[in-house]
This record gives sequence, C-alpha cells and structure tokens, in this order.
Amino acid sequence: MERLQKVIAHAGITSRRKAEEYIINGRVKVNGKIVRELGTQVGKQDKVEVDDVPIYQEEYGYYLFYKPKGVISAVSDDKGRKVVTDYFTHVKERIYPVGRLDYDTSGLLLLTNDGDFSQKLTHPSHEVDKIYVAKVKGLAKKHDLAPLTRGVKIDGYKTAPADVQIISVDLKTETSIIQLTIHEGRNHQVKKMLQSVGYLVQKLKREKYGDLTLQGLRPGEYRSLNKKEISSLLNQAK
Repeated sequence: MERLQKVIAHAGITSRRKAEEYIINGRVKVNGKIVRELGTQVGKQDKVEVDDVPIYQEEYGYYLFYKPKGVISAVSDDKGRKVVTDYFTHVKERIYPVGRLDYDTSGLLLLTNDGDFSQKLTHPSHEVDKIYVAKVKGLAKKHDLAPLTRGVKIDGYKTAPADVQIISVDLKTETSIIQLTIHEGRNHQVKKMLQSVGYLVQKLKREKYGDLTLQGLRPGEYRSLNKKEISSLLNQAK
C-alpha cells in the first residue's frame, strides 16, 4: 500500500505536491469514488483515476548495473553519447540512476524507478559505504594518504574521513592501486580527494555499494536486486 499522491506522481501525471492539490480539489477517484484525504493508501488492485482518466500503476524495479567506462549516468544525452539506460532495453519500467558515476569511471551503479528509495540512498545525511579502486600516477605512500582519513578540503567543503588502503605499487610503471571507502558521492569526489594529496587518477572503478558487489557481472550487464538486498540498503541508509 502506498500514499495516493505518491502513486499519482510515480505514474508521471504530475509532481507529488501538485497531486496533493488534485486530491484536495476532488479531481482524483479511487475505485469510482472521489477521494479528498491526503493520507489515503492504495494498492495495485485499486483503480485510480485523475480527471476521470485511469492511471497505470507501474511496478517498482531495482537493478544493479556494471557501468562500463565511457557511458553517461543519465537517461538521455544531448550529445548523443551512450547512456546507462541504453543497456536496459528489455526493462519496461522508466528507471533512472541512483546518483551517478563519472563518464570515465566504471563499476557498480544502481538504477530504479522508486523515488523514495533513490532519495534515501543519495541524501547527504545517510551513510552507505561505497568502495572505489583507483589506479594513480606515482608511488603511493601512507603518510601522503593520511589526510584522507581525517578529511580534506575540496571545492570549499571538507570531506568525511575515508578508509584508505594501498593495494599495490608498481615500480616499473610508477603507478599505484589505492582503495578508498567513502559514503559521500559528490561530483568527481574520489579523483579530487586523491589529487588533493598529490595523486592523479588514471583509472577509477566503484567495486562495492553497501553490501553489494559486481560478482558475476561483466561490464554492461545488470541484475535485479532481491528483497533482502533492498531492505539491507535501506537499513544502512537510516
């Protein structure tokens, strides 16, 4: 069961706030009767009409996608570049990304058509850990990376403390592999954090989101989340 105004908004009729006005003004019927109560709950079996036109109650979909490098985290692009929803041609729901990954970043991205789910996971006050693995130029040293564990200033704000590990160092190519665990998700954040301590990112991948991993998927592939995974994410976002 869901609130009537949410169902109307989810169907793409109008915004949730506007849907509340429609309800108050008697423009909404549930099972043939005008409903004016904003707290009204409806289910999939209920017939909802706005201005006597039945609305389609779309099922919610939750997907884990292995985003390849060179793909936009959006549903469309005015430059004609490939977007993440191009990989979901067999999915009937109107899904969109939960947050984003940069164009040149690969890895785990969630997509859904559940606005509340998306908002809870992306709201700054919620703390769902995300693990990134970066290939950087230079031979990484612990004392250089230490500021990241306390938070660094980028773009006028201080980042939350991150967990940082040096995975490997390649003396021949003078590059390093660094793992960062953060719960924020600002624009280019991981790249800017590493750059602030002297390491230029050459390659970046998000390997984990909460308890979710890319296990069993190749770039461009996706799978549905099960109820246990959805509940776990929402619990972590509280």
